[in-house]
Amino acid sequence: MTSPPKPLRLPVLHDDGLHRCDWPGHDPIYVDYHDTEWGVPEFDSRALFEKLLLDGFQAGLSWITILRKRDSFRKGFRGFDPQKIARFTTKDVERLMSDAGIVRNRSKIESSITSARVYLEIEAREGFNNYLWRYVDGRPIQNKLRHMGEMQAQTDLSQRISKDLKKAGFNFVGPTIVYAFMQAVGMVNDHLVGCYRHAECAALAEKL
Repeated sequence: MTSPPKPLRLPVLHDDGLHRCDWPGHDPIYVDYHDTEWGVPEFDSRALFEKLLLDGFQAGLSWITILRKRDSFRKGFRGFDPQKIARFTTKDVERLMSDAGIVRNRSKIESSITSARVYLEIEAREGFNNYLWRYVDGRPIQNKLRHMGEMQAQTDLSQRISKDLKKAGFNFVGPTIVYAFMQAVGMVNDHLVGCYRHAECAALAEKL
């Protein structure tokens, strides 16, 4: 006996009359993130660095957990200033390990320090934003997904970027994490076509 097909996860109509991707549900924090950040092309190197680190902390957790802790992360990691993080000592690691406002994972915290040092090398050499955006020739990939079942967890490109980031010295940058990062910073537009943000993010890409 075959199992019944899973229901298609289509855009959801909200009380404000807008159709949105279904993944943020109706959580105000998640909806605001969906509406104002996710899929918007980001070219600021420091902002890209912050998002990459936060995606690494997300591994094994839900993104809403990270969003709810983001302000604490920003405070604990000194505004995600790579210059400051690169100078963190064991004292800073212990400080962060005692901070209940963040995800207290020693490996991820220590990895952030290493990542900051790698970031500074790349930023000085070519610009971290240039380093990342060259993978898509500086223009977001425009997907046209009709339902969530068509969304991939990783792609050949995210596997390639993951491999290169690891080679450069980053950790917690597996291909699934990297693809989530690409979606978030607008390297790929994965809003469902029935979501009002798909057209808006596509329009932003046209201005590049």
